[in-house]
Amino acid sequence: MGMNPAAMFKIKGAWEKFAANHPKFPLFLNAAARSGIKEGYILELKITSDEGNTICTNVKLTESDMELIQTLKEIGGAKR
Repeated sequence: MGMNPAAMFKIKGAWEKFAANHPKFPLFLNAAARSGIKEGYILELKITSDEGNTICTNVKLTESDMELIQTLKEIGGAKR
């Protein structure tokens, strides 16, 4: 199943705006990619509210997660 080209452009545009608003995040992703994100690695995400409340979760990357990461790299125009 292929992605609608219009949807791809919308996602790419949204990413470019996000990256412009948060320039440290793409730098972080590039550093992570250079060090090599691999199946079995654990990603952790923490959200902190204005009031200081936090929630945190993590995921252990699977083979299908790696396929998604590769697809996102391709959409974003990143080098393999």
